[in-house]
Amino acid sequence: MKSMKRLLLWTLAINLFFVASLSAATVGLMDKDTLLEQLDAENLVILDARQGRDWTASTFKIKGAVRFEGRDFSVVDAYPPETTLVLYCA
Repeated sequence: MKSMKRLLLWTLAINLFFVASLSAATVGLMDKDTLLEQLDAENLVILDARQGRDWTASTFKIKGAVRFEGRDFSVVDAYPPETTLVLYCA
């Protein structure tokens, strides 16, 4: 039983590593200066991913950002592929 648990944990860890490395290869990071330069771009959508009190208590919100709740990232499917999506949780 212990060996089966260990095998399952290793399989899960390897799969998570694989998914993370795929995501890192296709998703870029954007610094604040680059974001400031692109704020007026038509194909830019900023998604505020903060939850609950992190969002309600914050005095810092990016104007025009779209807030979505939960962990359902299928919201990104609503935008055309050429859209630059910026997720933040500052």
